[in-house]
Amino acid sequence: MKKTRFITFSAIIAAVYAAMTLVVAPLSYGPIQIRLSESLTILAAFTPAAVPGLFFGCLIANLYTGNIIDIIFGSLTTLAAAVLTYKLRKRHWLAPLPPVVLNAVVVGYYLTLQYGGLLPMNILTVGAGQFVACYILPIYFIINFDKIKRSGA
Repeated sequence: MKKTRFITFSAIIAAVYAAMTLVVAPLSYGPIQIRLSESLTILAAFTPAAVPGLFFGCLIANLYTGNIIDIIFGSLTTLAAAVLTYKLRKRHWLAPLPPVVLNAVVVGYYLTLQYGGLLPMNILTVGAGQFVACYILPIYFIINFDKIKRSGA
């Protein structure tokens, strides 16, 4: 039963991550991006099932690009970030940091190779998008959870 539940949670997280990425595809890809689905990386602090779920969701979303570098390195970066988020689960404010830092550096680096531009600028833009997705969005929903719940949404 535990294994079935783990696989089910992973699959749901993967599906939601991929869907969130693809629904707002213009925002999710390129040198300036805010991948809203990255807000789900905080789930790794709550359940280990999120680790494979985030990886496969990112892999599916990155398959959409057809870009082999993004498919391999972007997905592996999300996997590493999810593992580190899980390991930092007891340090609530630090838990969202691995996706911000790892994606800023790794994705910023390969976007520089692909699209050009200055590496520090690409790291900054990807990092800023990650910060919004991993810190600002979850905090917004936590603060407004009661309002959202009362509205019936």
